[in-house]
Amino acid sequence: MDLKDKIILITGSSSGIGMATARLAKKYGAIPVVHGRREKEELKNLAKELSCEYIFCDVRDQKAVQSEVQRILEKVGKIDILVNSAGISPIQEFLESTDEFWIDMFKTNVLGTTHFCQAIIPQMQKNKYGRIINIASIRGYTGTCGNPAYSVSKSAIINLTASLAKQFAPNIAINAIAPGFTDTPMSKTRTDKKFLEKAESCLLGRVARPEEIAEAILFLASDKASFITGQTILVDGGYSISGK
Repeated sequence: MDLKDKIILITGSSSGIGMATARLAKKYGAIPVVHGRREKEELKNLAKELSCEYIFCDVRDQKAVQSEVQRILEKVGKIDILVNSAGISPIQEFLESTDEFWIDMFKTNVLGTTHFCQAIIPQMQKNKYGRIINIASIRGYTGTCGNPAYSVSKSAIINLTASLAKQFAPNIAINAIAPGFTDTPMSKTRTDKKFLEKAESCLLGRVARPEEIAEAILFLASDKASFITGQTILVDGGYSISGK
């Protein structure tokens, strides 16, 4: 995929899918801009490795997102592609879950995506070009008995993707990827046997590598996906149809 000289901002790129996407985007000729919630060495080291700009802000804070996006636009001139990879998946038993738990899940996973879209879409409209890829989850389709707040937030991302695609066509294509089980620091917090067995029960018999999800993201970011918008593509190794 040729992404030569496309400027791509990837949120949540301190680790996992976001980090893999930033590295692969650079390989495909793009100019990454990486993002983290806090000023951490992991992100600074990634920016140094990729010779790229970086920003720090809490995705839940609309004003902070607007400020950092404006600052980086003044440096790089434009953003062609936005990948909304920042997200959280803490677990709290449903019957004991608090309003604060649900609200924070939505502030990060849904409003975080919304805030970056709000900050970047106006300049995409001005340039009459843009690609946005949101990160949903298989759980946005299937739900989960273990973490409904997360599933509901990812279902909202699927709906948000379709809604924004309708509003901002034809110049801005907006899609989403719904990964299945993926080998990321977030998933490594789940070590119970039942979870691992479920992860490996997909048709391909293993969890995904972050780089495999990144390939799908960058396909949607490229001109090879020029006639795709408003879609959420499952990348789950066949888990959703495995019947297990």
